[in-house]
Amino acid sequence: PFYIPVYKNAQRGRSKIRLGLSLYAFLGGLGENVRFRCLPRSNWSSLDGLRTTELCAVFQYWDAQTDDKALTQAVMHSALELGAELRMPTTFEHAHRENKSFRVAYRYKGTSFSCRAASLVNAAGSWVAQVLDHIQPRISQIQTELVQGAHILLNGQLNRGIYYLEAPQDKRPVFVASWKNQVMVGTTESIFIGDLSDVKPLEGEVSYLMEVVSFYFPRFRSAEKTDIQSSFAGVRVLPTGSGKLGRRSRETFLEVDDSKEPRLLTIYGGKLTSYRSTAQKVINHLAKSLPDKTPKADTTRIALKTPPFRF
Repeated sequence: PFYIPVYKNAQRGRSKIRLGLSLYAFLGGLGENVRFRCLPRSNWSSLDGLRTTELCAVFQYWDAQTDDKALTQAVMHSALELGAELRMPTTFEHAHRENKSFRVAYRYKGTSFSCRAASLVNAAGSWVAQVLDHIQPRISQIQTELVQGAHILLNGQLNRGIYYLEAPQDKRPVFVASWKNQVMVGTTESIFIGDLSDVKPLEGEVSYLMEVVSFYFPRFRSAEKTDIQSSFAGVRVLPTGSGKLGRRSRETFLEVDDSKEPRLLTIYGGKLTSYRSTAQKVINHLAKSLPDKTPKADTTRIALKTPPFRF
């Protein structure tokens, strides 16, 4: 269960939240897992100590939570079972198009290798532009910015679910959730400039998140930064634009080197939770450039399993 508390002077009032959740339920086929309700006032006291001053309404809906590392490992394990070959950690060195294929050079376990690929997919995430800089011939790139988001983990538990909150400082959405017997608070948004191998939460981001959680859950007001059990940060790719970062498109953009016969496809942006639909779109784009193959499985019906080993 996810909870959206609506306070006096909130950026999104009750009517707008109700309309948004109604659309969410409609697009989800009005099934049991997409229905929502307005929580009775008599139940507010059970919401993990949530601040009730100037609270006007609390909506509750259902969504899913995933462990990004575990999900990635499960997908990789599934790919291995279907015959894929993984080489990691591997350093991509360069690639050069030769007629209707690419010659790819990479370094694996201290040794340089090369291979030929009918098509090349650049799914390097925040490193997408760096990878393109090492591919010849050069192609035009979408203008993007790197945006950092940070999370903190605090001692404690939330027993009722996950809270979708509006940061009092700037009205941005922030989630407060239980995560592996701790309380996770995130995320932030700030332009990232620097070395991607040195991404870490900034002092201001940690303070920002502490202010949010202590504002909505008074029991954390006495918490100090020393009470933070851990913190982490990531960087996402967003299209360059003007205005607030929160209003930038979160869509996944697929760019090919040749619309008639694509050999290089670059993925800009995207979300982990929509990985499969993105992968299907990638294959649809590249199908005309790939040899005919009989599908080995329908991945919409494969149950992902925790691998019996570590990658």
